[in-house]
Amino acid sequence: MQLNECINFMLSRVQNSVFSYFKNQLSPYDITPAQYSILKCLWDNGEQVPTQLSQFLFLDNSTISSILARMENKGLVERIHSEIDRRSVTVRIKPEGEKLKADIELVIHQANTQILAAFDESEKAILRQYISRITEQIDCINKGEPTK
Repeated sequence: MQLNECINFMLSRVQNSVFSYFKNQLSPYDITPAQYSILKCLWDNGEQVPTQLSQFLFLDNSTISSILARMENKGLVERIHSEIDRRSVTVRIKPEGEKLKADIELVIHQANTQILAAFDESEKAILRQYISRITEQIDCINKGEPTK
């Protein structure tokens, strides 16, 4: 098989290109795509524990922890330790993080629109279906379940 026919290579190339584009679009706000994802979770769902964020974003706990540390240093979020159990932490968005919401959501919407402009609405729906099917297939493989 040629490298450019390998699904891992193709998806990595697309992911790297999209990530780079989003990183560039978010740079005026000093926010990375991963930090945006955490902000979005907090904007939409309110306070969360790091495990909730890691599960939703498919990132390991150590990755979430290091991203949160950088966001905390920027004054975007705060980690609140339980008075009962110091190991228990809740992540809360701070006013500085809340201030970015409208601008960043507009940037993300525009970036998505620009990237997907090559597709009509039915093609976008098909693309989402194909991506979901790949994810479902990998989940089945990882669980040892029968695949199609």
